[in-house]
Amino acid sequence: MKTITLVAWMLVPLAMLAWHLGPGVDGRARDRAAVEVARAEAALAADDAEEAVEAYSAALAALPAADLATARRLRIERGKARIAASQLAPASQELGALVDELEADPSADPALVDDARAVLATSDFYVAWLKRLEGYGRDDWEPHTESARQTWRRLTEQAESRGDTTAVAAHERDLEAVVRLARMEPDELQGLPIPKECSKCKGGQCRSCNGRKPSRSRSQSNNRSKDARGASSGPPPDDSGS
Repeated sequence: MKTITLVAWMLVPLAMLAWHLGPGVDGRARDRAAVEVARAEAALAADDAEEAVEAYSAALAALPAADLATARRLRIERGKARIAASQLAPASQELGALVDELEADPSADPALVDDARAVLATSDFYVAWLKRLEGYGRDDWEPHTESARQTWRRLTEQAESRGDTTAVAAHERDLEAVVRLARMEPDELQGLPIPKECSKCKGGQCRSCNGRKPSRSRSQSNNRSKDARGASSGPPPDDSGS
């Protein structure tokens, strides 16, 4: 009996070492990732989107490879932070790759797929805005507005089928914004502030932006005569971020 007890006590350190080198490694990695996610969220609350990008990148680097769903969610959040930090090129590249990856995975969470699509559409909106502002031709900016329009139309229809009126309203605002952007004349665009993604919002639902894209001020809108395009002559009448 004493021999069995002694052997058992001798095996305890080995068991602890095995856990430390096995499941314990993943547990510590997840803890490090959680710390970085908390840092990213604090940075966004302080309007420091660039630090948030760095923190999300650190979280992804720390996360165990097996945590695929969590990694995909963090990539979406990093994409949002990159848009807020005006890092549009890397945001669009990564989000496009992520959407392709999710669409090719039949086991992917449909809600996660739609979220990735919506953030990619937001990136397309801002890329198109800046390309138009910088004088690029239609062949350069129109693919971005068309991609965003198709995505938001699809998301609107899906939300309608679910009876999700809140999501319908948000996607319709986004859809109207990109349609108006595509129809605006260059001189109209020059008079508007450059749009900026709100770093505090989660999918355009924060109180400060209320899910709307920036546009001309109310006074500018009232001073401009109406044309044949009517309600589609420009983005929604507010000057907040989204």
